[in-house]
Amino acid sequence: MDIARALEFCRTHHHAVLATRRRDGAPQLSPVTVTSDDAGRLLVSTRETAMKVHNLRRDPRAWLCAFTDRFYGDWVQVEGRVEIVSLPEAMDLLVEYYRLAAGEHPDWDDYRAAMVRERRCVLVITPERAGPTVSG
Repeated sequence: MDIARALEFCRTHHHAVLATRRRDGAPQLSPVTVTSDDAGRLLVSTRETAMKVHNLRRDPRAWLCAFTDRFYGDWVQVEGRVEIVSLPEAMDLLVEYYRLAAGEHPDWDDYRAAMVRERRCVLVITPERAGPTVSG
């Protein structure tokens, strides 16, 4: 599978598991909501205090497996480098993320206030490899 197809899959299938590396090198897995933007990146919203953010500040590589709502069926795996965009710079990106993953919010002022209150940031993943390339 090429990266473009994986990005398109994530544009319409938002359930995923994100893997980062702990300090000892072991994987740390987190269920996340993912989407892709027009710039060819994957976007994930999370809290600044989350372990995945701590892990990514130390080692900015991530692996993501996205799947359909049914869980079984089609899926993609993407790996790449991650940029952490924090508030206040993250606000426009958080709005874009919400629109891509869920549509229009009924109260954007309330949404923005919640993003500040929850200390949200955006993980911006630049895909370097996508799969699967074979099936078993």
